[in-house]
Amino acid sequence: MALTKEQKQNILEDLEEKIKKQKALIFVDFTGVKVKNLSELRKELKSNENELKVAKKTLMNIALKKLGIEIEPDKLKGEIGLTFGYKDGLSLAKTIYQFSLKNENLKILGGYFEKKFLDAEQIIELAKLPSKEELLARFVGSISSPISNFVNVLQGNIKGLIYTLKQIKV
Repeated sequence: MALTKEQKQNILEDLEEKIKKQKALIFVDFTGVKVKNLSELRKELKSNENELKVAKKTLMNIALKKLGIEIEPDKLKGEIGLTFGYKDGLSLAKTIYQFSLKNENLKILGGYFEKKFLDAEQIIELAKLPSKEELLARFVGSISSPISNFVNVLQGNIKGLIYTLKQIKV
């Protein structure tokens, strides 16, 4: 069933609003993905403050051009879905990538990060990066490692002294 002009205008306004709020935008091809799996993806995205939106390519193109984003969804093949990352782009990329590993029909086509278009390979590389929390944990571990090693060395000297004093006492 064809959309009326009013429905198209509402969809266009909704897309523009979401594009303005986003910190990252990833295009996915969901051809062949079952509705049940797509619903799972939507729930998973929503739990991480992300969203999946499906719209016609022409409406996507109009909304993107209106906001100064030079991407042409018409050139992307398949049924296109837009995923929006409102909190951060890495959580969006990780969620989409993890889902695409479980469901081979979902394909990452590219994305828009920090005012640049990235192809699918670059999005996958971003998804493979460790999370912020993991990086902070590694950083703290590398900072505390020399200190804990120094404490162990000092304890070794004290233990040696105590062992020697015990031997002298006997």
